Amino acid sequence: MAEMIETTERPNRRKLREGLVVSDVQDKTVIVETIDRVRHRRYAKTVQRTKRLHVHDEENQLNVGDRVRVQETRPLSKLKRWRLVEILERAK
Repeated sequence: MAEMIETTERPNRRKLREGLVVSDVQDKTVIVETIDRVRHRRYAKTVQRTKRLHVHDEENQLNVGDRVRVQETRPLSKLKRWRLVEILERAK
């Protein structure tokens, strides 16, 4: 008989992004800018695309200029779909 192998782990398909905190005015929320470098389809030139992500920061520990890693999560509010994973570098 064929043995069935069951895996109890499911792969985590949530997106991870790294970016720079550009705003920390809101309570428990920061705005992180991420830069994606993509090749233009027609001209084959590298183009930078910027996204502004609303990130959940429970302890209000982030400041403008911090480099952070964020992960996609369930909707936390109208615009918040990301949460803080780790602080890579503090602002100087």
